[in-house]
Amino acid sequence: MRSLVERLHQLEDELRKGGGPSKVEKQHREGKLTARERIAKLADPGSMFVEIGLLIAHDRYDGQAPAAGVITGLAKIEGRPAVIVANDATVKAGAWWPETITKILRAQEIAMRNRIPIVYLVDSAGVNLPFQDGIFPGQYGAGRIFYYNSLMRRRLRVPQIAAVMGPCIAGGAYLPALSDVIFMVEKTSFMGLGGPNLVKGATGQRVDAETLGGATMHTSISGVAHYKAADDVECLLQIRQKFRELPPPPLPGKAVAPRKSAEGLYEILPADHRLPYPVEEVLERLLDGEDFLEFQPDYAPEMLCATARLNGQPVAVIANRRGYLKAEGKPRIGGIIYAESARKVAYFVEHADRQGLPLLYLQDVSGFMVGPEAEASGIIRAGAEMVEAMACATAPKILLVLNHASGAGYYAMAGQGFDPHFTFSWPTARIGVMEGDSAIQAIYGPELEKFKASGQPLPPDLQQRIETTRADYERWLDARYAAARGHCDAILDPLETRRVLSFVLEAIRYSGHREHLALEFMQREKP
Repeated sequence: MRSLVERLHQLEDELRKGGGPSKVEKQHREGKLTARERIAKLADPGSMFVEIGLLIAHDRYDGQAPAAGVITGLAKIEGRPAVIVANDATVKAGAWWPETITKILRAQEIAMRNRIPIVYLVDSAGVNLPFQDGIFPGQYGAGRIFYYNSLMRRRLRVPQIAAVMGPCIAGGAYLPALSDVIFMVEKTSFMGLGGPNLVKGATGQRVDAETLGGATMHTSISGVAHYKAADDVECLLQIRQKFRELPPPPLPGKAVAPRKSAEGLYEILPADHRLPYPVEEVLERLLDGEDFLEFQPDYAPEMLCATARLNGQPVAVIANRRGYLKAEGKPRIGGIIYAESARKVAYFVEHADRQGLPLLYLQDVSGFMVGPEAEASGIIRAGAEMVEAMACATAPKILLVLNHASGAGYYAMAGQGFDPHFTFSWPTARIGVMEGDSAIQAIYGPELEKFKASGQPLPPDLQQRIETTRADYERWLDARYAAARGHCDAILDPLETRRVLSFVLEAIRYSGHREHLALEFMQREKP
């Protein structure tokens, strides 16, 4: 684990450099802060920034698109959790790559799901034209950003604040235009459907950028923008002032320290991912040391279900146990979902949902049980009940993949396709249909059996194909590979896991599962 975390931190540090020192210096010469400097000044001093999608596209475009040119995440602003989207102008002048759209949409979804404010720090040259076919069209192309803008503004009443702190060109100008308020910065901001060169080509008119779409023009003539700042720092202070106008955030419950130190998390998972470990040791280092109550501990023990608190916030925990276990005198394999465990989880999830408890899934699952006995037990129907209970739960869901995430078990344990509020992984996570050895059996099984029966050695070409398949699966199952494709929001250092989970649970409180129901009831009961 320590080795994996070290490699992860090295990669993250490199990606956070953006376009490199020369591009940072250029930004400073233009009188602008970098995207990360802006976020640091906007967020409350000392508060954490939970970055979402840092590894997106890190292994594409020959490394020229670190973080896909946009920084997205959650921070506290004036004590309130908020989503921040900041174009990184040190990367291709903040131009949009296809994955930039993916990240912005994910950030907007987090704001919508949790009913928390979103701030756009705009500094972008627009669409990266050589890749426009993956940006402009499609149901989840750039137009989806403006659709989400509109939903937040008109239906969901999610506060949207846009600060144009550099160029904001063409269709990208609709992102601030569809926000609640727009801030601009003197001499560095530009907002327009076309820049000076495009205007000259289209109409023959010659005009400079400041006259065409600068901060003064938009705040004193067009009326498109609402506030003008002298520089980046003043602009960010004005945004913080806007946050002070919002209603005060709800207070968290009383936190109790975990029973054991987080430092021990590095030693719990074995180096060989196939070996067992006590998941209780993980929970004792993440959850509060009080109010832990396991549900049906002696029935289908391969699935651990419990109510608990995390930093004072109540949660319902569903976790896979690993290793060989016994229930009713029968051996059971941890990490496998049986019919009994599926029904147990379905009932627990429905019960927790009625109480409005957030669902925290700690996933290390190899799939559902197979074979004659499993089929006769109704595993298909039981699995469907487990999936349905999870999918239809209205309480927020958080997924943390510790190790394996294989087969339909990945889906049943709040896989990404079921729209959890947040999805995180440890560096040890392995997300895939199956492990490499299982895939080799599925693909080459008949050939292997034939050579085994004849006593002949495997031919070199077959051996090579097997090794290629094994190497492919190891690459596909790497947590960094999944993160680069958006299959999780972030890979977490185990030592940071409690802090991050606590932060997102606080953000989730605004989604108001119970609060909204209570408010609606109170409205109905008014005379």
